[in-house]
Amino acid sequence: MLGAAAVTVAFFALPLLGLLERADWSRLWADLTSPEALEALRLSLVCSSSAAALCVVFGTPLSWVLARTAVPARPLIRGLVLLPMVLPPVVGGVALLAAFSLRSPLGGWLHDTFGVQLTFSTPGAVMAETFVALPFYVLTVEGALRSMDQRYEDVAAVLGASRFTVFRRVTLPLIAPSVVAGTLLAWARALGEFGATITFAGNIAGRTRTLPLAVYLALESDQQAAIALSLLLLVIALTVLVSLRDRWLRPA
Repeated sequence: MLGAAAVTVAFFALPLLGLLERADWSRLWADLTSPEALEALRLSLVCSSSAAALCVVFGTPLSWVLARTAVPARPLIRGLVLLPMVLPPVVGGVALLAAFSLRSPLGGWLHDTFGVQLTFSTPGAVMAETFVALPFYVLTVEGALRSMDQRYEDVAAVLGASRFTVFRRVTLPLIAPSVVAGTLLAWARALGEFGATITFAGNIAGRTRTLPLAVYLALESDQQAAIALSLLLLVIALTVLVSLRDRWLRPA
């Protein structure tokens, strides 16, 4: 068993070690602080943070509904919510394009009525990142809601607390670690999103060119810059995952 586990770990570690081996450490800082890299980093932080906030706002009530209510077709709803986890991101981008482009009924109505264009815009990049990141938040928080001891909620309800008060004063504090974990997982996933973003929002400098898109562009002209940006994304993602394990990813 240990031998098989070691082979599996090596399968994940070797590509990362390959990046470290090929990096030109003498120019790493220059690559990471170039105007193009800093602009992509700024845009990535803005978009991924906005996507994570949207995941919390919309994912928390959805997680509660999935965990605590017997809504019709709940398995189908959960399947739709989790679909972006297994769907190729570029297919998600095509679906968003079909639903919200200027040629679609909804996208055309938004543009004609409110002057809102989601395609090839920063809000479009946020939407694409939210689409792929939301399932990670919902899965984490729903699991916490299902595993927590509901007797605390029952006692609060018997004492006269409203449903909202029970959620705010009892449920939310108990699942807070999972909310934090889900938010960080969603943020890290949004930060690394590529396929849906480039398909739906495009690759426009200063508007939709986030770090993953900058890596893709740099591969064609400057591989060392692409490796430097890849290492930055790798370090961020690994830091999030290592910091979450055992401390936050546990039942409520």
